[in-house]
Amino acid sequence: MGTSNSYGGPGGGTPLVPTWLDPGDGAPAPSPSADAGEDEGRPPLLPTPPALSPIPPAAAADRFTAARNNFSRFARSGGSDRASLGRAVSNYVSTASGGSRTAAQRMGASRTSGARLLGFLSGAVANGPREALRALNLENLAGRPIEEVFLGLIEYVCPDGGTVDEGIAREAFIETIADLAANEILDIDGLTADQMQTIFELYATHAIEARICNDIGTRSIALPADPSAAARVQTQLLDFVRRSVADALTSARTTMQTLTPERVAGFVTRVYEQAFSILQSLGDAEDDTT
Repeated sequence: MGTSNSYGGPGGGTPLVPTWLDPGDGAPAPSPSADAGEDEGRPPLLPTPPALSPIPPAAAADRFTAARNNFSRFARSGGSDRASLGRAVSNYVSTASGGSRTAAQRMGASRTSGARLLGFLSGAVANGPREALRALNLENLAGRPIEEVFLGLIEYVCPDGGTVDEGIAREAFIETIADLAANEILDIDGLTADQMQTIFELYATHAIEARICNDIGTRSIALPADPSAAARVQTQLLDFVRRSVADALTSARTTMQTLTPERVAGFVTRVYEQAFSILQSLGDAEDDTT
C-alpha cells in the first residue's frame, strides 16, 4: 500500500466531499458589448469571472477519531480483534464519511477510473479486445499477454495527476493487474462476463481499501512488530472490503450485463455506494458477534 504510507490522512475539519473531487462546470461569461465610440479613452472591460462552487462547510473536527482508534486497536492485535475492525469500518462509513452516499462521492478519481475500466471491459466482452483497443488507439496491444495489455491501458484508465485521490486510483489499478493471474484471468481474448465482473471487483476493492487506509489507517498498519501480523491485518481488511464489493456486484449483476456506455458512470457510483452500505452493515455485524 504505497499510497497509504506517504500520506498522513485528512484532517477532521476537511469537508466531507472536497470541491476538487467534483468540480463545477462554471465558464467565463462573455464580455458585454459596447459601442466602439463610447469606449474610446476608457480601459477595456474585464471578463466576468467564472461562477465557482461554494466552499462546503467544514466537517466535525473529531469525525475520524473513533474510526482511527478502533483501527489502531485492530492493528495492534495483529488481526485478532475483529470487533475493533468492525467498529472501525462501520464508524468510518457512518461518521467519518457521512454515510455510504457521501463515502462513494469521496472516491472521486476511483469512480472515474472504474467507469473507464468497466467501459473498456464491456467493449472487450461484447466486441472483442481488438475492437475495444482500436477505439482507444491502442490496437498495437492486441494479441499481447493480458498483463501487458492492462499496463498499456494505465494512462487511459487512471492518468497520473499527482493528487492523493488520483494516486489511490492508480495504485488500485496496478494491484488489480498483479491479481489477474491469481484469479485465473490469463487470456484477454477469451474474456468472459464473469471475468469482467471479477476484474472490476478487484479494482473497486483495492480502491476502497486504499481510501480507508489513507483516511484512518496510515500509521496503524505498521503497528504490529511481527511482519506476519502486519500482513494479517492488511489481508483481513482487504477481505472485509472485497466481501462488500462482491455482494454489491452480485445484486447488480443483471444490470452489469446490459450496460450501455451512457450508463457506466452511474452504475459505478451505485456499486460504490452499495458497497459502503454493506461494509457498514458487515462492520456492525462483526461488532455484535463479540
